[in-house]
Amino acid sequence: MMPGHYWWGGGWGMFPLMMPFYLILLVVVVLLLLFGRRRDGQGQESALDILKKRYARGEISQEEFERMKKDLLN
Repeated sequence: MMPGHYWWGGGWGMFPLMMPFYLILLVVVVLLLLFGRRRDGQGQESALDILKKRYARGEISQEEFERMKKDLLN
């Protein structure tokens, strides 16, 4: 055998063995892109939404709500 010449034929002979790896890698990249895009815009509450929920649950008084709301909007 010549140096650098693999038993499977070298070059493209390795391609069928690597195909499952490339498919898994492609799926992982697509999933990361989808989840990254989803995290960027959707599902995130604004500070004002969180403040409204805290007031609705009774965690803060009306005075605290109004003061914090004023701070957020300025």
